[in-house]
Amino acid sequence: MTIAASVAFVVTWSSGFLVPAIAAVEVPPLTLLVWRFVPLAAILLAIVLFTGAARGVTRRDLARQAVIGLFAQFGYCTAVYMAIASGVATGTTALIDAVQPLVVAALVGPLLGLRVRAAQWAGLLLGAVGVLLVVRSQLEGSAAHPIAYLWPALAMASLIVATFLQRRSEPRTSTLVTLTIHVTVTAAALVPVAAVFGALAPPASASFWIAAGFAAVFPTLAAYGLYWWLLRRVGITALNALLFLIAPTTALAGALLLGEPLTVLTVLGFALCAGGVAAVLVSETRAVHNSSESSGDSRSGALGAVSRAFIEEL
Repeated sequence: MTIAASVAFVVTWSSGFLVPAIAAVEVPPLTLLVWRFVPLAAILLAIVLFTGAARGVTRRDLARQAVIGLFAQFGYCTAVYMAIASGVATGTTALIDAVQPLVVAALVGPLLGLRVRAAQWAGLLLGAVGVLLVVRSQLEGSAAHPIAYLWPALAMASLIVATFLQRRSEPRTSTLVTLTIHVTVTAAALVPVAAVFGALAPPASASFWIAAGFAAVFPTLAAYGLYWWLLRRVGITALNALLFLIAPTTALAGALLLGEPLTVLTVLGFALCAGGVAAVLVSETRAVHNSSESSGDSRSGALGAVSRAFIEEL
């Protein structure tokens, strides 16, 4: 189930880069974002109220998840859409976002008190090289203004902040409630921003509503739901290793759907990304196994505690 969820996560998250490139050609990106989130927020709120899934959620939990949602969805999605609307290629946007695992690995020790093992560093660096090769051809001849590349960097920073806020807190809300809060605060933030820029009114075309519905179901509902579920299931390092696969997947889809270049370097990059992900996941699995064998050893420290929690969740 975890493997299937990981594959689905990579595919659905990658689709989030392609939707604005395909659909936001004739409409402002803010318009597509608003109507991606507002109807979904209404549906999720209705489901939560009907099922009583939010029973027991405190104001503190609500406030914490609202802040995380502003970074994880409002900040991240707005920056990605603005990057692509500014002419940054989908694969290049995914590339800059894919640097996130290296930043997270560098910060995971000081901020969370965990140790990143040498094998994990090697895997993350190998994956980074693979990502660079995958999108290298897209960096050449780009028509985007250099300042536009700050948008994907901002998207990366927003998701990093959200991830660490989530990991530093003790999650007491279910995935459904967490996603509902995130989508709702994002919709509430997008509406006034879009109104100020005159991008609130949606077009009447069927293609727009198909794109908005697709973006609501896959990059939002499925991808974000899987992101938070996998974060609890496999941990922050393994999840960020999976993020390395987003860029090559996006580049492959961009080649098929948008005519973006697909070269020998791209194929080599795919192989390096796969190798990097495998190295991190194997290291994580061995750490869990070793920790389970020495669970009584008080010297296991923070890493052992996290590994035992990982085993208990499985």
